[in-house]
Amino acid sequence: MSDAIRRNIENYKTAPFDSRFPNQNQTRGCWQNYLDFHRCEKAMNAKGSDPYVCQWYKKVYSSLCPSFWVDTWDECRENGSFPGKI
Repeated sequence: MSDAIRRNIENYKTAPFDSRFPNQNQTRGCWQNYLDFHRCEKAMNAKGSDPYVCQWYKKVYSSLCPSFWVDTWDECRENGSFPGKI
């Protein structure tokens, strides 16, 4: 991975504008970035690649999502009852 990508991820402050979710309500963006992070990690681990590039999605959903949602979704994933497709 290039140093520029690593530097951009480390210097990340808050979620940038995403044209897929133009409205003020960012609930869908929160959900989608949570799914994207876990899908990215799963794909990178399957390839044997460094999953560090997936940290971008984690930082975005951490910025958008209330922490109790993330905690609940993490518990659901551990229990096998998560409603999303990862």
